Amino acid sequence: MLNGIHGHQDIERVVYGRPAGAALRAEAERPGARRVFVTTSRPVARSALLADVIRDLGDRYAGVYAGITAHSPRPCVIEGAAMAREAGADLIVAVGGGSVIDATKTALIALWQNATRIEDLDLYRAGKPKEGAAPPSEAIRPPADAIRMIAVPTTLSAAEFNAFAGITDPRKGIKESFGHRLVVPRVIVLDPAATLATPMDLMLSTGLKAVDHAVERLCSQQAHPFAIGTSIEALRLLSRALPDHKARPADMETRLDLQFGMWLSIGAGTSGVGVGASHGIGHVLGAACHVPHGHTSCVMLPSVLRWNAAVNAERQKRVSEAFGKPEVAAADLVAGLVTSLGLPGRLAEVGVGRDRFREIAEKSMHDRAVLNNPRPIKGPAEVMEILELAA
Repeated sequence: MLNGIHGHQDIERVVYGRPAGAALRAEAERPGARRVFVTTSRPVARSALLADVIRDLGDRYAGVYAGITAHSPRPCVIEGAAMAREAGADLIVAVGGGSVIDATKTALIALWQNATRIEDLDLYRAGKPKEGAAPPSEAIRPPADAIRMIAVPTTLSAAEFNAFAGITDPRKGIKESFGHRLVVPRVIVLDPAATLATPMDLMLSTGLKAVDHAVERLCSQQAHPFAIGTSIEALRLLSRALPDHKARPADMETRLDLQFGMWLSIGAGTSGVGVGASHGIGHVLGAACHVPHGHTSCVMLPSVLRWNAAVNAERQKRVSEAFGKPEVAAADLVAGLVTSLGLPGRLAEVGVGRDRFREIAEKSMHDRAVLNNPRPIKGPAEVMEILELAA
């Protein structure tokens, strides 16, 4: 018999289909925030979106940190927190993709705990993974008036919908987890126009990351009706909207469908239904090999599905049904979608050769998602098997 706990996150509202700038102004006014600090990346900082956000925040705007880079390195967390502290921020707005949002989540922890060096973050890492779960550090103690954040995502990574962040430690070349229930955004603004400046490759590849969220939860041994329902609807939306977006990028309804699909794809994350080896190996590919976040799903998910089919073939049929092609194997459908979108589908295409496989396999064994894989992964040799399938 299935048993577990479905949690509800500390997200107060999701605002969708409305202009980001005006929505942010209204959401800053609700709690009475007076010093709103913005975090973002350099590409987004050069866009009209950020100019609109700053204009609409008006006298509540307190400054911006635009130095967040891919895979959320620790130095970006510390730098962003330092600038927000100096600005006297009472609310942070993260405008960008998953790297921006994850770095901002962890910057909140740095602000709460007055962490000022990358070494200070060691104390606040999530606990040692056990059976796919990594508990938040007990050392995190937010003050009563803990500063929170609002997120305006510009990609489809869905980082804004969970209370954990993947942060790269450049000293070790690994990605580590940080989390606390209050790092999740108080408000999420899904404005399709916020994605207009996002490059097509980034939009499509993070859309594949959303597919990965849904597929791995749908195929999980812990999947229950809530997880199954949200994941199936996510795949129905994403499998249609991703090709439509490539064909008609100006269509705003399609962009909103992609955002809805992304939102649904991660909905089961609060239900005790974790992801598996595609995510776990992907974390290492990003941190150690600098493979873009979305591309890791493109190259790993089909091979993980093939390797897992020995234990969850019946569950994988749900994926095929959601794609509308129950007669085709899930791995083939995902691989076909990757190819049709013009995205890389093999490790060799993202610059990862067999000479890195042993390192990747060993580092992957420290990732909680690998420990949660439907087909148990007992050591690096089994990760190597999956990497060979993806070579």
